[in-house]
Amino acid sequence: MYSKKIEEFFRKSDISVGDRIAVSSVKGEFEGLLMPRVEGEQDVLVIKLDNGYNIGIGFGDSKIKLIEKMKARKAPPKQEKTDGEVAILGCGGTIASKIEYRTGAVYPAITPEELRMTFPDIGKIAGIRSKSLFSLFSEDMNAEHWKIVADAVADEIKDGVEGAVVMHGTDTMGYTAAALSFMLQNLPIPVVLVGAQRSSDRPSSENEMNMLNAVYCAKKDIGEVGVCMHAGINDDFCHLHRGTRVRKMHSSRRDAFRSINSPPIAVVDWMHGRFEALTEYKKRSPAGSLQAKTKINDNVAMVYVHPNIKTKLIESLSGYDGVVLVGTGLGHAPSNPFNDKRVHSVLPAIKGLVDSGIPVVMSSQTISGRLCMRVYTTGRLLMEAGVIGDGADWLPETAYAKLCWVLGQTKDAKKAKELMMTNLAGEISGRSPMMEEY
Repeated sequence: MYSKKIEEFFRKSDISVGDRIAVSSVKGEFEGLLMPRVEGEQDVLVIKLDNGYNIGIGFGDSKIKLIEKMKARKAPPKQEKTDGEVAILGCGGTIASKIEYRTGAVYPAITPEELRMTFPDIGKIAGIRSKSLFSLFSEDMNAEHWKIVADAVADEIKDGVEGAVVMHGTDTMGYTAAALSFMLQNLPIPVVLVGAQRSSDRPSSENEMNMLNAVYCAKKDIGEVGVCMHAGINDDFCHLHRGTRVRKMHSSRRDAFRSINSPPIAVVDWMHGRFEALTEYKKRSPAGSLQAKTKINDNVAMVYVHPNIKTKLIESLSGYDGVVLVGTGLGHAPSNPFNDKRVHSVLPAIKGLVDSGIPVVMSSQTISGRLCMRVYTTGRLLMEAGVIGDGADWLPETAYAKLCWVLGQTKDAKKAKELMMTNLAGEISGRSPMMEEY
């Protein structure tokens, strides 16, 4: 907090945190928003410049002038229900974040209604209805939240929306997108997940571009779940990714999301009316055709195979209903086909899980490429033990979400294997593409 001297000056000058002020000091002339003093020297003013950066200015000999009082947010006007609307469902995340001027924190607090007010250009694309399902960081989301989202989308479809946009944190967006892809079948509308890597208070935020392009996608003739995110380092366009093929590949870049083992569905630029398909996609199914299969089993483990992995780790998974292994290369785990006494094979433990009726599914750490467990003895031994996945080119998170969904549909191990190896939502391709970067 600021010193008593500064607080008294603010009181007399009718200046509050969040107001726009001009400051003249020995460092120069500055104008921006007055920020809170959270920590540090109490006699230093903190100003957020128009370029998004904060600076500190000594209060001492500075001359301070109030430029504009912080405007109170008005509630967005109530919108009557109209045909052809796009439903915006809020789940939290950075795209729904704003700055709280009293503490300086950025937090997931913007409701869908506030976003409709924040992005007036949305009205140029579609009529909007909005609903907040919950406000969470995506790392806190789980299968129960997937079901809530799926049920909410199904309700909106029954109510006649033309498309649905789901605001979501980016860290686990790929899991949710994959889960919804299996839970919502024969979609008569597009379901588009959207997020942002950088919060709305930052000048480099891509939240507006992502949001508007997501709404634009929700008006297209698509019958799939997709993810709409920034495509490059510039503000040129977004990519619409298939929900079962998308992965966050960078912790902070705006173009962090990539389609893996498949091109994106399309290049999207609402500003110039551009929707350029890059691969075939499912068209909208007829109205009334939706199959919402939202039963899901969250008692599924995912284990990253690594050197020195111990048998007891695999054996400890016996309490789960399913297991996904993130194996090495073409789909491997230590199996010791050459009987080296120094090797710690986990093959017997894996076979023990399978024999007890627990489906064990293989994916690969390489991310790109296809599983081929028939090439080396290790893979063949794992296949003989009953491990599922040979020939699949799914992502680890897609394999995980799919196994959760499959085990929500059936408890029969044979049927589960059949469903896992059936391409349901574009998660297994018939042939690998020539290119691996899009």
